[in-house]
Amino acid sequence: MAESWIAPLEAGDPERAWSLFLERYRRLIFGAIRHYAQDYDDVMDVFARVCEALRENDFRRLRTYAAQPLHHARFSTWLVTVVRNLTIDWFRQRDGRRRLSAVAEGLPVLQRNIFEHVFLDRHSHAETYELIRARDAPTLTFRQFQVELRATYRAAADSRRGSVMRELGGHLSSDSEPERDSPAENDERRSVIAKAFDALDPADRVALQLYVVEELPAATVAGILGVPNAKAVYNQVYRALAALRSHLERAGIRQDDL
Repeated sequence: MAESWIAPLEAGDPERAWSLFLERYRRLIFGAIRHYAQDYDDVMDVFARVCEALRENDFRRLRTYAAQPLHHARFSTWLVTVVRNLTIDWFRQRDGRRRLSAVAEGLPVLQRNIFEHVFLDRHSHAETYELIRARDAPTLTFRQFQVELRATYRAAADSRRGSVMRELGGHLSSDSEPERDSPAENDERRSVIAKAFDALDPADRVALQLYVVEELPAATVAGILGVPNAKAVYNQVYRALAALRSHLERAGIRQDDL
């Protein structure tokens, strides 16, 4: 289905294009924002920021999308990704270190330290473990660290900014042992995984992000992506996971290596 806002934008009538754009996608934008923001004022402030960002530099983002000769993903998929990134950036800039640190109040000392390293300083889990062992707990085993790490994630997820905190903290691995490969080998593996993910169809990448990483209900994902129903989401996710697994296996990475 053609995007009604593209023609007036290209014809030199950006305000008409903006009006058509908002008429069609206002609810989708609010829905994407509400996954991360619960307070009414936060939702409205983020919505204002999203609108401001989409209008910046003579509607640069929208013009860039419209100018693409071939679109590999639905516009709604692209838009949800843009809104998600803008929302996370808004919370990061608005809250800063002081407000985010308030989430860790009341946690045990070790979990507060983990929270600081992972959520505030953006260290990897392996780096966090080594830093805590070097500075605070030299006898801490990695298995003990994993228990405390998961407790810290649960506390962050249970906070009022749970969805945002999951984004800031990154993926919580199910591994029970620390990485034993060399840094170069780990970097190479991460590069291969990133390339495999990037090789997926853009719509499949967003489906995995929403359904697998953010754990949204399939029906909700279907509405965001514009596919018929939850079953279509299941099929898309399973197909994407199979493609990802196949790509990694061809690169010599098995599930046990992850």
